[in-house]
Amino acid sequence: MIFSSPFFLVLYLPIVLGIYYISPRRLKNLMLFMASLLFYGWGEPVYVSLMIFSTIVDYTHGMMVDKHRGTTKAKYWLLSSIIINLSLLGVFKYSGFVVSSLNSLLGTAIPVPALALPIGISFYTFQTMSYTIDVYRGDAPVQKDIIAFGTYVALFPQLIAGPIVRYLDVAEQMKGRTHSVDKFGQGASRFVCGLSKKVLLANTFGQIWELMLGGPRSLIGAWLGIICYALQIYFDFSGYSDMAIGLGKMLGFDFIENFNYPYISRSITEFWRRWHMSLGTWFREYVYIPLGGNRKGPRRQVFNMLVVWLATGIWHGAGWNFLFWGLYYFVFLMIEKLFLLKYLNKSRVLSHIYTLVVVLLGWVFFAIEDMSVVTGYMQALAGIGVPAVTDHALYYLTTMAPLLICGLIGSTPLPKMLYARLTAKDNIPSAILAGVLLVIGFLSSTAYLVAGTYNPFLYFRF
Repeated sequence: MIFSSPFFLVLYLPIVLGIYYISPRRLKNLMLFMASLLFYGWGEPVYVSLMIFSTIVDYTHGMMVDKHRGTTKAKYWLLSSIIINLSLLGVFKYSGFVVSSLNSLLGTAIPVPALALPIGISFYTFQTMSYTIDVYRGDAPVQKDIIAFGTYVALFPQLIAGPIVRYLDVAEQMKGRTHSVDKFGQGASRFVCGLSKKVLLANTFGQIWELMLGGPRSLIGAWLGIICYALQIYFDFSGYSDMAIGLGKMLGFDFIENFNYPYISRSITEFWRRWHMSLGTWFREYVYIPLGGNRKGPRRQVFNMLVVWLATGIWHGAGWNFLFWGLYYFVFLMIEKLFLLKYLNKSRVLSHIYTLVVVLLGWVFFAIEDMSVVTGYMQALAGIGVPAVTDHALYYLTTMAPLLICGLIGSTPLPKMLYARLTAKDNIPSAILAGVLLVIGFLSSTAYLVAGTYNPFLYFRF
């Protein structure tokens, strides 16, 4: 089940919210836990057992780490938790990739495991690992209520597409949450904004990207395609994060932000401070800093960053293109750290252009798994062996120009600033207008989902 589906919007969500609000306070976590397992198991019933197993493993390991705190046994329990979690991730997400790669390199014929990828396994595996690590460090309290812990692991608002919520950030909220009409209204508004971004913008840009990728190549068409993909993945991913944060507020939770307008960045360093911030925080706190960060000299820092970015790449998908994508960003981040940042600070315009070009080229590696197709698309972006423009590209460029402009403006803070003015408490007419716009956004999104067939879920490989 996904948020952007008619079933979720008109049946599942209203029923869950209704039952949640009439449930006694002491039963709210249990109700959410059961609703979340139903949400996850709707399309993959068999993998509910995997989530329950992961919950039990990290619950018991957290208890044992706390019981043996300050001893060598605590470290062994921590190591056991990490090994089990990474093994689950390795088997279900990477075993097929590893075996097929070995067959290609060595000429062997080892049977490739045909395991379906549990949706969201990378998200909830990282969450459960962070719990045990934080308990070991003393940063988070041990959770002795297995229902509360299971609710944290399976919580449906951010289960399949983030943000990655560390236990220490919601430990107190698992004990009790604040509910109010204002908070519910804020959550509903945020959810509708995210839904509109995903359905009305991301899906449309995704269709143009696929048409440019599969149609006749041209210089203009290639750039139009990758710009549309950049807008698709931003509005899709940030839209899901908005929906998750909004749903969290409707249920009394306060989740961390996951995006901060990354396309206004003036360096790759800044871009990765603004894009998928919860993942960046996770790798910084649980990989980069434990490896030594920048405390052990320049050479060790380079090594630590290389490990982080190779891991970041492979976290996104089991393929050589993702590994190359991580290495690609490592190179640019190191160049900036060594000397480029001081020059980028001298020109707002040039630094912004540089950042956008690097990011757009990076999306080519991310979006296309076949490296031979990547090469052909890069040649088209450079105008090598293709015409400047085709009728195919010109048609979509002219007909979609208004939507492209909306998308480009929508990826900046301007709409948020305008919405804040509309919803100001001392401006009742504007607040009414904002409410009308939200209703229109919800109805338009629902109508699109009912009538349309194109509604991809980009996170199946995460």
